[in-house]
Parts: sequence; structure tokens; C-alpha cells
Amino acid sequence: MNAFDFAPLFRTAIGFDRLVRLMDTAQTAAADTSYPPYNVEKTGEDSYRITMAVAGFGSDDIELVVKDNTLTVSGRIGNGEGQKVEVLYRGIAGRAFERRFVLADHIVVDGADLDNGLLHVNLRRVVPEALKPRRIPVNGSAPRLTGEPQTVTQAA
Repeated sequence: MNAFDFAPLFRTAIGFDRLVRLMDTAQTAAADTSYPPYNVEKTGEDSYRITMAVAGFGSDDIELVVKDNTLTVSGRIGNGEGQKVEVLYRGIAGRAFERRFVLADHIVVDGADLDNGLLHVNLRRVVPEALKPRRIPVNGSAPRLTGEPQTVTQAA
């Protein structure tokens, strides 16, 4: 794996924080595994859902954190304190994971549910009033033209 030092870019990239963050995370994207599998669904005009297959994980084993427009979902199965179980064959993946999702501007996490081994993270786009389009009324103070249209001829 190649190691890149982006520190010089951070010193000169005022206003380009998002671009630098994307470049910084691009190097780790190749190292990411595909575990756990997930879907991203659009459930409405301004609502989305991330569904992750996390069989074997309980709600206490999963943590969701939002920081700097990045949603981090991590999971770690407890060590089963108080239980002495000898696993003869392990076919169900129970390894720890961490998956990051870069959220677009004005996307907020509405909540998360764990149901039948699927983690559903509900997202909603909330556009501030200042950024929404607004209608400007047109005042009619000029007199309206009345009468029949006339043909204008030009003299050459």
C-alpha cells in the first residue's frame, strides 16, 4: 500500500476542506472491504435509507456517529461474557467492522432501527429556508395598454 502525505495541501487549501478530505479518504477506499454489505435507497423526495446486513449484531453492538458530514457505522460483537460456548464451526461472520458514508450537505440522520439482522439508517434532506427558492411578487403599477394593435410601416 502506498502512503501519501497530504499535509502540505492542508496548509494551502483554505476553503477547499471538502476536496482535501475526499482526497484523504480516497486512499483508504481501496483498502475497504465489502463487509458488511449495504444498500442505499431513495424512499421519498427528500428521504433516503441505508440498509446494512449485520446478522449476529445486537443494538448494543452497533454505534453510529455523525461528524463533519461523515456517518460512521461501526460494530463489535461482545465477547459473550458469562457464556462458555465452544464453537465447532464458524460460518457466520461476526468480525468487527467500520463503514463510513460521506453525507451531502443538509442531510441529517433521522434514526436507526435493527430488524431481523438488517440495520436501517434513515436519512432526510433538510434545506434551510434561506436556500429554498422563493416566489417574488410582481407589482402592477404601470398602466395597461388598451385598444387595437396597429400596424407600423417604415418609410424607406
